[in-house]
Amino acid sequence: MISHVAGLFTHPHQEWEEIRDTPESVSHLYFAHVLFLALIPPVSMYIGTTKVGWVIGKGDPVMLTESSALIMSVLMYLAMLAGVAVIGAFINWMSRTYDSAPGYARCVVFAAYTATPLFVAGLCALYPNVILTMLVGIAAVFYTVYLLYMGIPIFMKIPEDEGFIYSSSILTIGLVMFVSIMAITVLIWSFGFGPAYTG
Repeated sequence: MISHVAGLFTHPHQEWEEIRDTPESVSHLYFAHVLFLALIPPVSMYIGTTKVGWVIGKGDPVMLTESSALIMSVLMYLAMLAGVAVIGAFINWMSRTYDSAPGYARCVVFAAYTATPLFVAGLCALYPNVILTMLVGIAAVFYTVYLLYMGIPIFMKIPEDEGFIYSSSILTIGLVMFVSIMAITVLIWSFGFGPAYTG
């Protein structure tokens, strides 16, 4: 698993071919890859928001209470695990349009490896600086999109022009999911379940 992660950053084209040709079950992937890597952002966020705090301008650091940060971290973790499963389901559903039949398990494998840069980028939450977080986040999103567009034709064994349309559809679904999660979060916070700050 770790070799695949490193390979996606050093030689992604070759690594996608190896991932495609390596049989993996969803349970094995989740326990060996997703459950571990998806811990990086919430654990980093918990540490960063309770021990370091956000500094905006020249003011004092803004920190969350440990209980509030814990709840938010757990919810973030569950959302990421669910997100990989849902995106995998959409990839599998759309594969029929392109005469590809990888199966649900393989599509979840693809979704998990594609999301790897986003998981790793969560390390920047250890030091929650607005500019650093934005720069690392943008870089992670761009690399994730790059892996998606490169990987779909290889992984699904379809022509590149079809892969472009397929990848664009997946990207659109991912963006809709992200906006929906943000909207639900704002709605929940409006009912008084928002973060609790120290001090």
